[in-house]
Amino acid sequence: MIQIILVIHLLIALALVGAVLLQRSEGGGLGIGGGGGGGFMTGRGTANLLTRTTGILAACFFATSLLLAILASGSRQTGSIMDAPAATSAPAVPAEPQVPVSK
Repeated sequence: MIQIILVIHLLIALALVGAVLLQRSEGGGLGIGGGGGGGFMTGRGTANLLTRTTGILAACFFATSLLLAILASGSRQTGSIMDAPAATSAPAVPAEPQVPVSK
């Protein structure tokens, strides 16, 4: 079950990155993008669609993150590593080498 949700989570993350990269830059913080007139996806309707898609993908990403955290905590064992029983066996002693006796 966790593996299926993890795969869905990764697909949502990739789609979220793609949706963010498709959006038009408004600030020009790095000095790239935003300035030119002709772009791949222009227009107000496309901007609203990308904004809405980004919000939905972000909500799905958040939900799958929470679900994965809940499922992972359910399989956790309580206790401390200090509670583990100590090994009481003696160290292994190497056996004496067998030498063939010739008659």
